[in-house]
Amino acid sequence: MTPFDEASGQSGRPAPEADPWGQVALAVTLLAIDPAGLRGLWLRGRAGPVRDHVLAGLAVLAPRKLHPYTSDEALMGGMDLSATLATGEMHRHAGLLEHAGCLMLTMAERCPPGLAVRLGQALDSDPRLSLVALDEAAEDGEGLPNALADRLGLFLDIDGFAWSDTADLALNPALIATAQTRLRHIAKGTALDRLTRVAAELAIPSLRAPLLALACARAHAAWRGGAQIEEQDLQVAVALVMAHKALAFPEDAPQPDDTPPPPEPPQDQPDQGRDRDQSEMDIPDEILIEAARAALPPGLLAKLQAARVARQAASANSGAGAKRKSMRRGRPMPSRAGKPGSGARVDVIATLRQAAPWQKMRRAMMPGRAVDRLLLMPSDIRIKRYQEQTDRVLIFVVDASGSAALARLAEAKGAVELMLAEAYSSRDHVALVTFRGHAAELSLPPTRSLVQTKRRLAGLPGGGATPLADALQVALSTAEQARRHGMTPTLAMLTDGRGNIALDGSANRVQAGLDATRLAKIIAAKAIPALVIDTSLRPKPQLAELSAQMGATLIALPRADARSLSATLSAALGG
Repeated sequence: MTPFDEASGQSGRPAPEADPWGQVALAVTLLAIDPAGLRGLWLRGRAGPVRDHVLAGLAVLAPRKLHPYTSDEALMGGMDLSATLATGEMHRHAGLLEHAGCLMLTMAERCPPGLAVRLGQALDSDPRLSLVALDEAAEDGEGLPNALADRLGLFLDIDGFAWSDTADLALNPALIATAQTRLRHIAKGTALDRLTRVAAELAIPSLRAPLLALACARAHAAWRGGAQIEEQDLQVAVALVMAHKALAFPEDAPQPDDTPPPPEPPQDQPDQGRDRDQSEMDIPDEILIEAARAALPPGLLAKLQAARVARQAASANSGAGAKRKSMRRGRPMPSRAGKPGSGARVDVIATLRQAAPWQKMRRAMMPGRAVDRLLLMPSDIRIKRYQEQTDRVLIFVVDASGSAALARLAEAKGAVELMLAEAYSSRDHVALVTFRGHAAELSLPPTRSLVQTKRRLAGLPGGGATPLADALQVALSTAEQARRHGMTPTLAMLTDGRGNIALDGSANRVQAGLDATRLAKIIAAKAIPALVIDTSLRPKPQLAELSAQMGATLIALPRADARSLSATLSAALGG
């Protein structure tokens, strides 16, 4: 028996509980039955033989592939250059979004916001379109853009499957067609009300979630051969559509066995209840919520929420530095009108596209010109543009003073080494500023060399007073120098915030506070992203005020080891 046969059985329990791969098979089947209602599938998992199994099952939809940097012309259509030049008449080719059917977005975790919005608008406006998003999510904080995650009904995470746990997925077209015929006669009944209440219990803010879950419940009812939506249909819909969208699970919800019975209507009033079919649908909300909880692997919801927060972070904290326009290198951008020279290069294809529609008119206006020549005007010239990402440098500012200096310094050393080990993929550099005694120093200039980092970190001393103001000054100078070298600086400060050495070297706590406040405001004015980790056992209000003046995020982490510190920094800085 194939997973599809098992999923279509008449048992009252959803497939996810007994057979995880059956849930995958069921999701693929439901998408094939109602792609217009479900809108698509968010498939989270790295490339490999397991994902190939799923893609083989999705082949029945005949998806057309597009990549994260597909041009607007390929999406929405544009001029057919060769036909236009050959005939002198304007010819147009259709875009991917103009054809009905399924699209498959590869490397969806890298989908830029502009493309996500365009695809989302197309899914909203054209019911003939559906989308399969392949999210490899190699790092924490990566994931599908919210504009698409909100619109795709189904979600599957296949990273936890071994090859031995999978089987071939081959849909039966005849059974799919029969289910599609049956789908037209399945009414929503009271299912939408139930799903809306469950979405509220799961703190799902999107109004699309209940509608997508309703489409899933109807498709499942049609697949199993039912005439109406029943309890098992709702459980499958909540597990496949709502579970990954949940922001919270009600921990104090009573168990299904403890649910009190509904009050009986008074004897002197007629029965205002529902008919038999509707009463059978009135299952406790807790059962559906537990179905959502059971559908997610341990820890997956936390990762999805962390990725959601990271995608909403500012662009300066997006992982690989700031974006800037360039005339020479980087990712291609749409060309613009301009003149060649000063490093600018002509975009020949774009120039031809601009000139081609006007050839017939120009030849009529200039009869003496050869008809086999392309007539160009200065306004036709288009200049190439690129967008490149600068390298990011993480500047650790570590408090090495006081009695707890050795422990703090050891944590910082370990965190720097761990983050630098991950920097090769994200192109980050690491720098280290330490402060103790009467001054701060740049102990480690920006580097990506793990050997040099370990050698510099090995002999760093600790103990003494706290020159916090001088540390901010050295960190600011390091950040400005990094900017001059084309990098994007980000500050990560580990301190208890009790500065007692002023910039002039005097032991004056009041002046030290004024100096630190002034430098914090300068850092905020220069728009340098910053993160402050309070390492004191009891957080101090002074450090909260300093963080606010610096425009920094404050995190209280009194007993962090190197690994948890590195994980916290990675999450707060967006990967």
